[in-house]
Amino acid sequence: MGKIAFVGFGEVNTPIELLTGKCKNAQRSLEALGLPIAGVWPVTDDPDGRDVDGALKRLEETVCDAIILCIAGWIPSHAVIRVAERYRDIPMVLWGLCGWTEEDGRLVTTADQAGTSALRGVMERLGYTFCYFYDIVGLPSRAEEVARYCRAAQAAASLRSAVVGMAGYRDMNLYGTLCDAVALKKALGIEIECFELLEAVQRRERLTEEAVLPAVRRIEGWRCLKPLPPSAVRRAAEWYASISQIAAARGYRAVSLKDVDGMKKLLGFPPAPVFMLLDQLDGVCVIPENDCLGAVTQLMVKSVTGQCAAYLEFYEFFADGVLAGVPDFVPEEMTDGAVTVMPAAFGELSEGILNVSLLKTGTVTLCRLGEHQGVHTLHMTCGEAVTPRRWEEAGWTQPAPQLPGLHIRLQDPGSFADRVLCQHYIVSYGDNRKALRCLCGILGIGVLET
Repeated sequence: MGKIAFVGFGEVNTPIELLTGKCKNAQRSLEALGLPIAGVWPVTDDPDGRDVDGALKRLEETVCDAIILCIAGWIPSHAVIRVAERYRDIPMVLWGLCGWTEEDGRLVTTADQAGTSALRGVMERLGYTFCYFYDIVGLPSRAEEVARYCRAAQAAASLRSAVVGMAGYRDMNLYGTLCDAVALKKALGIEIECFELLEAVQRRERLTEEAVLPAVRRIEGWRCLKPLPPSAVRRAAEWYASISQIAAARGYRAVSLKDVDGMKKLLGFPPAPVFMLLDQLDGVCVIPENDCLGAVTQLMVKSVTGQCAAYLEFYEFFADGVLAGVPDFVPEEMTDGAVTVMPAAFGELSEGILNVSLLKTGTVTLCRLGEHQGVHTLHMTCGEAVTPRRWEEAGWTQPAPQLPGLHIRLQDPGSFADRVLCQHYIVSYGDNRKALRCLCGILGIGVLET
């Protein structure tokens, strides 16, 4: 992950100690929030341009994901634009600091917002990708908002090299899980790389006991409501180990498998425990049914929140919200208490390991990347997740298992349902909409909020 360039500006006739103090405090406030800063200040509009040249020289060997143009006082625009032009291809922050009030009530200003107001429209016309923040005398600094945008810039940069591993394609001939790979590459830089289940079969045949044992031990550590068949434990560990090797060799940050028409139908084994092990042992995002844009949404959410970015699918819409759950697995990070599993049978499948863990409750953000009116758009909403009433999915052997799920209360469930893009949505805890808006703004992706 690259650094954040921080360049502090002020007019050549402003007392240097004022500019230095203001820039130092601003940089320290960002570092206290965990940003890796490469700082250069103060940079003035000296007639020979030595300050600007020196700033560019000091930063030229630094890999930057974003640049903060910190305006600590009035500065003629040309000095700032000379620096900004060098970094026009990365996200920018135009941040105006502010004056202060003396003990006798006098306001002292270095005309910071004269500098920012002279720049904002110019930067917009020049086509820069940027966000504009200004401090206000007597109010807290905007450092946290600046940091949020910079983290989104780091996330956007990390997505440019991300690869999703997809075993098979278009499970159950679904439409909502498809994507235009070229348009996706252009918008986010993410690569969807397909591999065949046959490769996993071939690797499984060559596995050593050493490769399988960690997965067996992890399964043995799960809380089991009923004894698991040893054959199911072994098969889960072997399928995990073979797919894990593929993911590690190719640097996959997310994995999806052909589930119903692939592993279940052709290999006779539900992949729920394989997904659980990929999450717990490898830390990759996992989603079933060849859900391309679901996996991409997971990477977007994980990159800005640091959370596992799990998927849930909708079972019912209610007057006050939705019932969202999963028929197979959930990441360990989402569980309330121990990871809980049981042997299960569904339809013609008699051998499987089903996750029946309780899920954490609280404020959640639901989102999904899709196409809206022909452009990539992130649909998102925020709600309050509570433990649902007893429910079951028809088809399970009785007594049917209590599947992991949440009753998510929404402010306007009807509006959300009218704009829903797919049966799979990605959930994260907390209200993460501001961070996701920043990311979408940087990527040029539309935002649809309900």
